[in-house]
Amino acid sequence: MRTVTVVGASLSGLYAARELRAQGFDGRLVIVGDEPHHPYDRPPLSKAFLTGRADETQLALAEETAELDAEWLLGVRACGLDARGRTVLLDDGRTVSTDGVVIATGASARRLPGDGLVGVHTLRTLDDARALRAELSRGPRSVVVIGGGFIGAETASSCAGLGHDVTVVEAAPLPLVPQLGPEMAAVCAALHRRGGAGLVTGIGVAGLRGSGTVTGVELSDGRVLPADVVIVGIGATPNTGWLAGSTLALHDGVLCDDGCATALPQVVAVGDVARVGGARAEHWTSATEQPRVAVRNLLAGRTVESARSLPYFWSDQYGARIQFAGRRHAADTVRITEGALDDGAPAEGGFLALYERGGRTTAVLSIDRPRPFMKTRRELARSEDPVEPAGAVAS
Repeated sequence: MRTVTVVGASLSGLYAARELRAQGFDGRLVIVGDEPHHPYDRPPLSKAFLTGRADETQLALAEETAELDAEWLLGVRACGLDARGRTVLLDDGRTVSTDGVVIATGASARRLPGDGLVGVHTLRTLDDARALRAELSRGPRSVVVIGGGFIGAETASSCAGLGHDVTVVEAAPLPLVPQLGPEMAAVCAALHRRGGAGLVTGIGVAGLRGSGTVTGVELSDGRVLPADVVIVGIGATPNTGWLAGSTLALHDGVLCDDGCATALPQVVAVGDVARVGGARAEHWTSATEQPRVAVRNLLAGRTVESARSLPYFWSDQYGARIQFAGRRHAADTVRITEGALDDGAPAEGGFLALYERGGRTTAVLSIDRPRPFMKTRRELARSEDPVEPAGAVAS
């Protein structure tokens, strides 16, 4: 291959570019990004950046851009992939002829009807975070966060820490139930209350109130929560629209085998947009671990290595570091092996909990117990059977 194009100047796109050079690709390297910014770290957007403890220079990831010897096409969106002609089409009319493609276009925040009102925000990009930080700096606000997932919880935590009146609305009975199960999700719900945020669960959102500017959030039971600021954190949709009309298989992401390879030769996908081995993982670790394997398989021309590693994520909320690793199932039991709970919330010093099934540990959850967590995480990773590479998915 003489030219490889990375579509997406994201974290996973940057890591793919690094891997291409590290693994010996010395040809033309093109990186296309729809944002005008060079790659930056997203996790601090809802935490340190939002609270003013970090600035934009601290988010930057591409210090070594010169060493990559890449052509950066920023502020332009890919709008098509002509696999037969090996061409990436751009929305400004340009085309990029290429031999290999790494799809790293990430995902976009889901939105609510009526979220065009002033004061309604999502938090996915640097520009999103800039706008929200500016609004929060105008003095005490009534903030309603719709969605109790990681982005919603972290943003609520930051807003509460800045002194705003915060309410989190979660349609499920508890936030983070799919990830942690009901028992440990209840513990995370207690973090909201301990951090001074209100929590409304088991209720959906009927709509947003306001004319021009948001004034409230109407719940499905008829209640209206007053709001100067509304933050919508209801998940993300993979950015695959630009691939419509291509022969790639798309279903909640770009369908890939266990090695990030698509059904098209010399086309791989990584990060939030990639559905690898039947699953799509929107976590920092996936975005940084998948590119090494994807690039190896791209350069080899076939799947020679699997990218399926032990799932891992972390989240910082209300001064607590939450870490989780493993593959939890609904039938698992949960046992606290270190630390304790205090009125349903983590006691001082946090705790370590093991998820178990049939006498075997399947996952581990830690709140402020990083050392024993990392030890258990390593043990879980070693205990996993190696996964043989599977063939590419059919188009």
